[in-house]
Amino acid sequence: MDLQACTEALRAKVGDASGLNATLKFDCGDDGIVFVDGKSIPNSVSNDDKDADCTVGISLDNLTAMLEGDLEPATAFMTGKLKVSGDMSVALKLQRIV
Repeated sequence: MDLQACTEALRAKVGDASGLNATLKFDCGDDGIVFVDGKSIPNSVSNDDKDADCTVGISLDNLTAMLEGDLEPATAFMTGKLKVSGDMSVALKLQRIV
């Protein structure tokens, strides 16, 4: 899955109301950014590089695996496949949207 496909998949999963009530950025390094605005109504997902309440550093391959259900967010964190900076409580809400 490329970045645009991941963005579309997240947009579909987030919908109009994710319950996130925060902003979350998936930073895939050179592959790009996926920004989830769970504060806006309706919620939005874009590829804008904005400041976020929580930033998740993750490879595009691992983000794809999470979105396809092959990698659980908690497992990814425990095995070092994703790194969290910022508000950890936002990262804990990942289960709601992936």
